[in-house]
Amino acid sequence: MATAPAGPDPGPGSGSGPGPGPVAGPSPPDLHAVPMVALNYSVRRRLGLYLNPRAAAAADWTALAEELGCEYLEIRRLEARPDPTAALLEDWQCRCPGGATVGRLLDLLRRLGRHDVLLDLADSVEEDCKKYLQRKQEQADQPLQVPAVDSSVPKTSELMGITTRDDPYGNGTEMFDAFICYCQKDLQFVQEMIRELEQTEFKLKLCVFDRDVLPGTCVWSISGELIERRCRRMVVVISDDYLESDECDFQTKFALSLSPGARLKRLIPVKCKTMKNEFPSILRFITICDYTNPCTKKWFWMRLAKSLMLP
Repeated sequence: MATAPAGPDPGPGSGSGPGPGPVAGPSPPDLHAVPMVALNYSVRRRLGLYLNPRAAAAADWTALAEELGCEYLEIRRLEARPDPTAALLEDWQCRCPGGATVGRLLDLLRRLGRHDVLLDLADSVEEDCKKYLQRKQEQADQPLQVPAVDSSVPKTSELMGITTRDDPYGNGTEMFDAFICYCQKDLQFVQEMIRELEQTEFKLKLCVFDRDVLPGTCVWSISGELIERRCRRMVVVISDDYLESDECDFQTKFALSLSPGARLKRLIPVKCKTMKNEFPSILRFITICDYTNPCTKKWFWMRLAKSLMLP
């Protein structure tokens, strides 16, 4: 009678005797550390299919927009887009480059009760995130090439070498006393501000976008970097034209988010012209410097300089 062939040696961990436990698989990625750029077009399109339709029974994209801090006028602007969910996510990535993560998005969907979306997209989201992290790891593991081979590849990261006096190799970054938030039509007033605050005894150093920032990088990323990490204060030049500027709106809201309630005196509104429209509601609780008031104009530059010189 033929006998069955012997199987492979089960090894020391087999049998009834004690042995090591099962080997743990790779831990799932930390989605709060994965930026939104990891999600590909397919996941974003399916997310839009869930959130774009306006429905009373479930939270839609407008509810997500409110959770992300969008105001009424911003939501109305996004309504005109063919895929408002995709536009909302792109806008979020630009406004909050460091805070727009996959984990944050999933937390918000969970808070809104959209468990159907989470259940349907869970596998695809995790797969996209794993692929993203794998690509980043492969890039980190690549050997460095000599300059003769990679001389055509830009060597400056996005947030290095963004101002005229930055070290292009990242060894030193230019710092400022204040970031000046202004629209193009108020540039003449900004030039007067430069003369009064930089070229006098105050010797302040202002960050003026048109003068100090080099071209070639995302406006939103540069603004966030300068306001949060490189400038101690921010001066907001208020006028009717300021109210029409998307860039000024983003910069103001970003600075306010860094200092809720103006507790750190980070943001200083300056009214440079007589206005036909109402003063911005989000700045009404902050004391201002009013250039248009003839009774206080002689103290204007001194008050502004002193506020910028506070430790």
